[in-house]
Amino acid sequence: MTTTRRIRVNAREPEPAAIAEAAALLRRGELVAFPTETVYGLGANALDARAVRRIFEAKGRPANDPLIVHLASAEWLPRVVAALPATVEPLAARFWPGPLTLILPRAPAVPPEVTAGLETVAVRVPAHPVALALLRISDLPIAAPSANRFGGVSPTTAEHVWHDLAGRVACILDGGPTPIGVESTVLDLTTQPPRILRPGGTPREALEAVLGTVEVWEGSATDAAQRSPGLLAKHYAPRARLTLVLGEDTEALLARVVEVAQTLGAQGERVGVLLADEDARQVETLLPGAILLALGPRDDLAEIARNLYAALRYLDAQGVTVIVTREFGRRGLGLAIRDRLRRAASQIITLSS
Repeated sequence: MTTTRRIRVNAREPEPAAIAEAAALLRRGELVAFPTETVYGLGANALDARAVRRIFEAKGRPANDPLIVHLASAEWLPRVVAALPATVEPLAARFWPGPLTLILPRAPAVPPEVTAGLETVAVRVPAHPVALALLRISDLPIAAPSANRFGGVSPTTAEHVWHDLAGRVACILDGGPTPIGVESTVLDLTTQPPRILRPGGTPREALEAVLGTVEVWEGSATDAAQRSPGLLAKHYAPRARLTLVLGEDTEALLARVVEVAQTLGAQGERVGVLLADEDARQVETLLPGAILLALGPRDDLAEIARNLYAALRYLDAQGVTVIVTREFGRRGLGLAIRDRLRRAASQIITLSS
């Protein structure tokens, strides 16, 4: 077991001494958890194969699941990328720092442990001041998946990281809750047209405004090496079984969520329900035995995304055996929320349109 230090830092103006301490740990090959604008990351020196292997050991992560390499700026790309397509420059100018990961050809300096043996590497420039300060002070590309045990709900607070990884990492930089709450969008630039492998914090519509047509891949990875993190059919999952209702009619979605929750409650399940604020108020009296959580207004997908993972963790902590929820649309952040819920679900109910 490793002694884990938890260091509180100012999220907007991180204290130099705290960042320097964490950077020194990274340079020694240790693991450091830190906030990004999306979720907390579990970081190691991306150019140190031994340190990268420690990420997989700490998380219990399979070796076929590649990592994202975080950079301080687009100027660092030649350190980890072998060739830059012409599309990189306009994307970096528009979306970096920010929640966009690009799949690009791997430079020889990047160990195969980072990329699951593939000749491509996932890279991004995070927007969080703590993450950027850590990158700059350490002067290292940092490989960092989400700072939680593999397959579970991603962490959006340092407390989540402590719960999952205390004793497995050297340091947790506590910068408070993460502002976006779902992972970055992963965009593969080695295909034509470019393809979103994982929807996330940068919406498809924004990417298409820069690139034109952008495809969305909605499959699931096999046991072979994956092109991107987060592609397994079962991922981001709470301990409780999750039932997801898909469809386009809001009232029909809500009615089915209530029906399923009532049925499960009658069967003796301890039920949690996740809904938008308006929906929760509408059905509150119909679900007296359930733990009902409101994630945010229907038209505020940023708020819903920000609260999603914390809500799943809260319901697990309350001992629910099953969680029932619905999709929240397929535009903007709705696509990312839908993707995470689909991969977390034990059961998916699709309503006919």
